[in-house]
Amino acid sequence: MKKLLILLCSILMINLSYAQERGIINNSDSPYMKLKSVDIDDCQWNEGFWADKLELMHKVGIPNMWDLFSDPSIMHSKQNFLIAGGLATGEHGGTNWLDGDTYKWLEGVAYVYAVTKDEKLNQLMDEVIGYIGKAQKPDGYINTQMTIPGKERFQSVQDHETYNMGHLMTAGCIHYRATGKHTLLDVAKKAGDCLCETFMNTDKHFLGYSSIMGLVELYRTTGDKKYLDLADQFVSMQGTGDVAYRRNNSRVGLGTAARQDRTPLREETEAVGHAVRGNYLYCGATDVYAETGDEPLFEALERIWESMIYKKMYITGGVSSMHTGVTPYRDVVWEAYSHDYQLNNTTAYNETCANIGVGMWNWRLFNVTGDPKYLDVLERVIYNSALSPISLDGKHFFYTNPLRRVEGIPPAHMRDTARWTHQMGFCCPPNVVRTIAKVSGWAYSLAENGIAVNLYGGNKLATIMLDGSEIQLTQETQYPWEGEVKITMQKCKNEPFKLLFRIPEWAEGTKVMVNGNDAGAEVKPGTYVKIERKWEKGDVISVDMPMDIKLIEGHPLIEEVRNEAAIQRGPVVYCIESPDLPENTKISDVYLPYNSKLTPEYRPEFLGGVTAITGNVLLRPTYEKGLYHEITEPEWILVPTTFIPYYAWSNRGQGEMTVFMPVVWK
Repeated sequence: MKKLLILLCSILMINLSYAQERGIINNSDSPYMKLKSVDIDDCQWNEGFWADKLELMHKVGIPNMWDLFSDPSIMHSKQNFLIAGGLATGEHGGTNWLDGDTYKWLEGVAYVYAVTKDEKLNQLMDEVIGYIGKAQKPDGYINTQMTIPGKERFQSVQDHETYNMGHLMTAGCIHYRATGKHTLLDVAKKAGDCLCETFMNTDKHFLGYSSIMGLVELYRTTGDKKYLDLADQFVSMQGTGDVAYRRNNSRVGLGTAARQDRTPLREETEAVGHAVRGNYLYCGATDVYAETGDEPLFEALERIWESMIYKKMYITGGVSSMHTGVTPYRDVVWEAYSHDYQLNNTTAYNETCANIGVGMWNWRLFNVTGDPKYLDVLERVIYNSALSPISLDGKHFFYTNPLRRVEGIPPAHMRDTARWTHQMGFCCPPNVVRTIAKVSGWAYSLAENGIAVNLYGGNKLATIMLDGSEIQLTQETQYPWEGEVKITMQKCKNEPFKLLFRIPEWAEGTKVMVNGNDAGAEVKPGTYVKIERKWEKGDVISVDMPMDIKLIEGHPLIEEVRNEAAIQRGPVVYCIESPDLPENTKISDVYLPYNSKLTPEYRPEFLGGVTAITGNVLLRPTYEKGLYHEITEPEWILVPTTFIPYYAWSNRGQGEMTVFMPVVWK
């Protein structure tokens, strides 16, 4: 039908702007987004890093997670829906946000189905959606943790009602785009209607968080503006409680910085409070801006972004350094952004969902602005702090992601002393599944008369440009282990158009060639190379990014890492851990010689296939002289070792690990 419409418009000489409607976010009609999404199945990984990760989620991660959800002695997720739907009897089990975990998993299944067309996944989704639909009340309300025990609705944000329903709305939209079915979308619309009926045009101060993203996506999918209006209302609710309200509700964080509720969002100047809620709020607010053009809102989001990126983010892309603490306003916070430059390593919280939220938000900011600086952040997250939570076998997890693990000092989350298969708070594992499953949707964007290549990896792209013309290309590369990328044009229109190739901020010295000749375009790290010409089938573009090994130091106000350095190669941050050191060596004994020769080496059978880095470190005798002592010249011991990608740590048993190491300048 769309192709027929395009043909008719071309015959009538009508200028039709065509944008895909089945992207991760459907921004086809978003007036304040400069770039548009490709459909979720337009880009398909066919070899290399992300193809392997997607296959792991397809064959291991998704079925393993459903086995956990289906076992009432472990997760109780399926059982909760059965009980709420009258298909079983019993009490609610698990956390208040377990419904949302199921919806995130379901969203991930839909992404994988979209690119694999695995009929077993389609049937599994139908089965699960049947349970979910039965659990929904006639007015659209659905929260098993409330309906099973008969609790009163919408009394506390701690009940996670809008959080769960927000994930349901997002999953409903994605399932519809992946399958064409309305089954989950109908459930999602009824849930959205329930929220509108409850909160629209009321003064009830109730925070929406992830429901803002879901509501905007529901608006984009259905065209019903009431969903966008409620999302905008939820954004405007932030920070509007009066002093008495703040005092009476401080225990649960309402009216305080803990929930981004002390200051109206349009007046906010920094990233504050619970990092997952904050990042989901910032995502939703960016979605609202993309539809409304609310400039004060976007100006606030820019201020918050600068606070996060330049003062509160780890080198791995992790955020939320604080497990529990107090703000300058004396607001109690948890799993939260801390003070500027307070980036502790051993007790860093860096909750997985918060890190993934950073990626989701930067993707939205990139679409709004077209500025590749946001993709530099996104890439930092997806190759480091978004992958470190999941083991290489796809079955074991971390909730938190510290940059140092030291024996005898407990991690920020006591359950994370070792990777686990399941735990009560299971929000992070399905988030990892859905993130890996949708990276292909971030790889390309539709630009005016062109295509932007955002992320590199072995894939095939077949999509429709904004003018309705077809384009197909292939990308061959071993990125992130190698910096050479070969892109071959397979099909395109006869008229000139532009291809844009992102040059990462770290890729100084990158060369771009077309059919073996210099592209003749400016190549500058942190920007796009734009090549506009009449392309032909068989044209080959090569992007060659030097993969130099770099020692990275932190801002001098980060006291934790003064005179320390981390190792980075391309987008991948490295660490050193116990298995690669002499027996009984403590991480605190390890020092990095500034002039150490560091050499990359791809090892296909090591840690699932990685480029390791070999070099020497200096060891000094274990410190046993009390809390403080006079400086003495250490007796250095030079030993060879191996540095591994940070995301691959803790896959060889328990041990110590560190990203940053003190530097010896000799």
